[in-house]
Amino acid sequence: MDFVTKNLPYLLAGISTGGQYALIAIGYTMVYGILRLINFAHGDVFMAAGLILIYAHTVLPLFISIPLTIIFTVILGFAVERIAYKPLRNAPRMSIMISAIGMSYLLQNLALYVTGGLTQYYPSIPWISDTVNIMGAMTKRVTIITPFLTILLVLALVFLIKHTKIGMAMRAVSRDFETAELMGIKLNSVISTTFIIGSFLAAIGSILFFSNYTGVTPTVGAMPGLKAFVAAVFGGIGSIPGAVIGAFIIGICENIIKGLGWTTFSDAFTFVLLIGVLMFMPTGLFGEKTTDKV
Repeated sequence: MDFVTKNLPYLLAGISTGGQYALIAIGYTMVYGILRLINFAHGDVFMAAGLILIYAHTVLPLFISIPLTIIFTVILGFAVERIAYKPLRNAPRMSIMISAIGMSYLLQNLALYVTGGLTQYYPSIPWISDTVNIMGAMTKRVTIITPFLTILLVLALVFLIKHTKIGMAMRAVSRDFETAELMGIKLNSVISTTFIIGSFLAAIGSILFFSNYTGVTPTVGAMPGLKAFVAAVFGGIGSIPGAVIGAFIIGICENIIKGLGWTTFSDAFTFVLLIGVLMFMPTGLFGEKTTDKV
């Protein structure tokens, strides 16, 4: 019983962290599925969502600040697509990648200007931030809520992709970009919708993440963003179920490593895993095997 009490918090934290990574990873994998490019600014959109809520809460109550944060994060994600991606739609991929990296640094430096480089502290959200007792282990309620909310959001997203007109358009564009355009699908609308969905999930992920880790800095989105990207690659970039499973595996393993007392190596594990996956499973767990036609 002592073993369970001692290690259960790490397992619960791992499941919770995995859910938060999953919500960020879906944004990466959806954009890659449509554009075959990585949105390097996605982690910074996640960071911006944290700052938006902090500053909104200084003048507004939480029940207004939280919906406003989600709305402004979605607008920011839409703006990133319009500024960094749309003008370069027909440009070489390297140009688009450089533009995305530039947008990432722009968001970080804007955050640095706004915050003055000082850590901003996330407000405590009633009920979500409360401490609960699970089999003798003390943890925040957000730890319990996160995996269930993540699964619910993923199921809703899968339904949208499988059973709606915009979802059908997304699948068509991800399958064959040029043919979808010739068939009359509005590419700009599909791509913008993809960024909007990814930003919405990043906003939810940021609320859950910063309810646990309350300090928000201009670079705080970099590490969760990188880990979510690794999760997307591990699961099979372009596969939503793969990104979710990869995120949960990384979150759980990372926290088990911390529980073993090897906290220093918890971040390193994620990138060792990335190297291993790229060496032995380049398409990830659920990625499609690609063949070159002659």
